[in-house]
Formats: sequence, C-alpha cells, structure tokens
Amino acid sequence: MLPDLKIVQLRHFVWVAELQGFHAAAERAHRTQPAISLSIRDLEGKLGQALFEKRNARVTKPELTPFGVQFLAYAKELIEHHDRVVRDMNLIAQYKSGHLRIASVPSIASRLLPDILTRFIGDATDLHVSLFDDNSEAVLNMVENQQVDFGISSLWEAESDIRFIPIWEDSIGVVCHQNHPLAGEAQLGWQQLRGERLIANGTSRLLAGTRAEELVSDSQFYISNMISLLAMIEAGMGITTLPRFAFPAEAGQLRFIPLADPLVTRDIGIVRQANRSLPVAAQALFEFILRDNELDPAEWR
Repeated sequence: MLPDLKIVQLRHFVWVAELQGFHAAAERAHRTQPAISLSIRDLEGKLGQALFEKRNARVTKPELTPFGVQFLAYAKELIEHHDRVVRDMNLIAQYKSGHLRIASVPSIASRLLPDILTRFIGDATDLHVSLFDDNSEAVLNMVENQQVDFGISSLWEAESDIRFIPIWEDSIGVVCHQNHPLAGEAQLGWQQLRGERLIANGTSRLLAGTRAEELVSDSQFYISNMISLLAMIEAGMGITTLPRFAFPAEAGQLRFIPLADPLVTRDIGIVRQANRSLPVAAQALFEFILRDNELDPAEWR
C-alpha cells in the first residue's frame, strides 16, 4: 500500500532543506520547531527512509541524506502539481477559467449578448467562450444533444427534458423600405397588409393561429437567411414581419412598424436540460442574466 503523503509535510521538508534550518522552516510555516521536527519524522516514517543526516556537534545545519537529495526533487514536483491544480480549480470555481458553450437565436446573439458577455467576462482571460448562432430549432437540438451548456431561444414546442426560463418579451412588426407607402405608419393592422408582397421567413410562423395567419400562407417568397432577407427588402422586393429584436440596430433604409392588430409577442429565454447541473461558468452566466433582468436566481435552481 502506498504511503499517504500530506502536502503540508512535503512543504515542511522542502522548507527545512531550502532554508537550511528547522527554526527557519518553523517561522515560514508559522509553527513551533518541535512541530516541524515531528512532521518530518512522520514523513520519514511513511517513506521508510531518513531524509536528514543525524545531527552532531560538528554539523550545525540540516544535511540531506542521499535519499533526501533524490526525494527533494519529487517533493517539489508534487507541491507544484498540487498548487497548480488548486489554482486551476479555484479559477474554475470562480468562473474565471474553463470553456463556456452557448447557442442563441441571432436576434439575441447580435443585439443583447455582446453587452452581456462583455460585462460578465470582464478580465477573465482564461475563460473561453464558444457562441453558436442559429434558429430556435437548432438551438434546442444543441441543448438536447448536450453540444452546448444552455441555449437562448423561443420555445416552439415544450419538451419534457427541456426547461424554459422566459427572460425577454419580443413583439412582431412589419419591416419595409423607408420609401414604402406603409413606412410612415405608427402601427399597422394585418388588414392593411393585404395586397402587399410579403416575404416569409423563419419567424413568420409566429403569426400561425392568429388572424394574420393568412399572410404567411399567401407569401410569394420565403427567405431563411436574415442577411438575404433584409437585402431583398432594401431592394424593394416586398415587406416582411420580424420580431423587434431581430430587426437590426443599424437599419439603414429599413423601417420597423409595430403590428398592433393582432398583437403578437414571443417569449425568449434560456433553454437548458432539466434536472442537470450546469458547469460552473455556465451557471454563473445563467444567474448573471437572471439578475440582469431583475429575476431571482433562487427561483430557477
């Protein structure tokens, strides 16, 4: 059976060897000299070999035995490894190190996450972040398959193994070119959109089940990519509906007009595996987002 070597005893041994004295080692350890001597004797007992030569009148300083000389290098290596592990674990426990993996719908990834992550990460240069930008279905799939720690999306269909924590509310509006006849309206009803060339997109299904549902079924075009969609609107091809968060902050020649009749909203929040603990950094970010939105993390643990 291997001996149980205690780090504190290894430190005492190294300090006696390096400081060349039991008294100096005792001061370094904030212990009494007899306590250091006892610690060294216990370590020698575990190793089955003497670490220091027997003291005599002619030898005033501790002298390592041949075994002690060999063991000193190993003791330093063990201490260094122990201290490195403790430092690393401490950084991870304080979410200053590790790897944070998040998936998010593009609207939150581009509009809100830059500020959130900048404030959360601060000066934690050893915390690595992977952010995956995709639609709600892809985000849910990544969470279900444990490819990410958690996701940010709207929840289209409730899943038994997915927990949804609503954070933000988003409303639907009409997006058109600034020269479009509708661009000057303060708000719109779906009846005003009759006869317009509507370009559907991945968020258009938010209108399903509302009085505006026929707008989706009558769409002449469907464009899934947001950059392409906005380029088509800028070119005057037609109009579309989008959640407000999905509308770019720098809109250029585009206008966002709230759709008030019907008023259609969606909840966006955090999706995570139910009954599974998050990694330390992910849990810290999760709670940071909750507090940032004046929600109590204790209610969602």
